[in-house]
Amino acid sequence: MLTAIGAGIAVLTGLGAGVGIGIATSKATESIARQPEAASSINSALILGCALAEATAIYGFVIGLMIILMLK
Repeated sequence: MLTAIGAGIAVLTGLGAGVGIGIATSKATESIARQPEAASSINSALILGCALAEATAIYGFVIGLMIILMLK
Protein backbone atom coordinates (compact mmCIF):
# COMPACT_ATOMS: atom_id res chain seq x y z
CA MET A 1 0.00 0.00 0.00
CA LEU A 2 2.75 2.48 0.89
CA THR A 3 4.54 1.55 -2.32
CA ALA A 4 1.61 2.76 -4.41
CA ILE A 5 1.37 5.99 -2.42
CA GLY A 6 5.09 6.67 -2.85
CA ALA A 7 4.93 5.95 -6.57
CA GLY A 8 1.93 8.25 -6.94
CA ILE A 9 3.71 11.08 -5.15
CA ALA A 10 6.79 10.58 -7.35
CA VAL A 11 4.72 10.76 -10.53
CA LEU A 12 3.12 14.04 -9.39
CA THR A 13 6.25 15.79 -10.64
CA GLY A 14 4.55 15.67 -14.03
CA LEU A 15 1.94 18.07 -12.70
CA GLY A 16 4.57 20.61 -11.75
CA ALA A 17 6.30 20.25 -15.09
CA GLY A 18 3.04 20.77 -16.97
CA VAL A 19 2.22 23.93 -15.03
CA GLY A 20 5.76 25.22 -15.50
CA ILE A 21 5.74 24.63 -19.24
CA GLY A 22 2.35 26.31 -19.54
CA ILE A 23 3.53 29.40 -17.70
CA ALA A 24 6.76 29.55 -19.71
CA THR A 25 4.88 29.25 -23.00
CA SER A 26 2.44 32.00 -22.07
CA LYS A 27 5.25 34.35 -21.07
CA ALA A 28 7.19 33.57 -24.25
CA THR A 29 4.11 34.28 -26.36
CA GLU A 30 3.60 37.60 -24.57
CA SER A 31 7.22 38.61 -25.06
CA ILE A 32 7.18 37.68 -28.76
CA ALA A 33 4.01 39.76 -29.18
CA ARG A 34 5.74 42.74 -27.54
CA GLN A 35 9.08 42.36 -29.31
CA PRO A 36 8.76 40.33 -32.56
CA GLU A 37 12.37 40.91 -33.61
CA ALA A 38 13.61 38.85 -30.63
CA ALA A 39 11.46 35.83 -31.49
CA SER A 40 14.36 33.52 -32.40
CA SER A 41 16.24 34.03 -29.15
CA ILE A 42 13.02 33.75 -27.13
CA ASN A 43 12.11 30.50 -28.88
CA SER A 44 15.52 28.95 -28.23
CA ALA A 45 15.36 29.84 -24.53
CA LEU A 46 11.80 28.49 -24.35
CA ILE A 47 12.77 25.16 -25.93
CA LEU A 48 15.69 24.76 -23.54
CA GLY A 49 13.50 25.54 -20.52
CA CYS A 50 10.76 23.16 -21.66
CA ALA A 51 13.28 20.38 -22.16
CA LEU A 52 14.63 20.84 -18.64
CA ALA A 53 11.10 20.89 -17.17
CA GLU A 54 10.19 17.71 -19.03
CA ALA A 55 13.36 16.06 -17.76
CA THR A 56 12.19 16.54 -14.18
CA ALA A 57 8.83 14.95 -15.06
CA ILE A 58 10.58 11.99 -16.66
CA TYR A 59 12.81 11.57 -13.60
CA GLY A 60 9.74 11.48 -11.37
CA PHE A 61 8.10 8.89 -13.61
CA VAL A 62 11.22 6.71 -13.59
CA ILE A 63 11.47 6.95 -9.81
CA GLY A 64 7.81 5.95 -9.52
CA LEU A 65 8.41 2.92 -11.74
CA MET A 66 11.50 1.97 -9.77
CA ILE A 67 9.56 2.16 -6.50
CA ILE A 68 6.87 -0.12 -7.86
CA LEU A 69 9.21 -2.63 -9.49
CA MET A 70 11.89 -2.80 -6.80
CA LEU A 71 9.63 -3.03 -3.76
CA LYS A 72 7.24 -5.67 -5.10
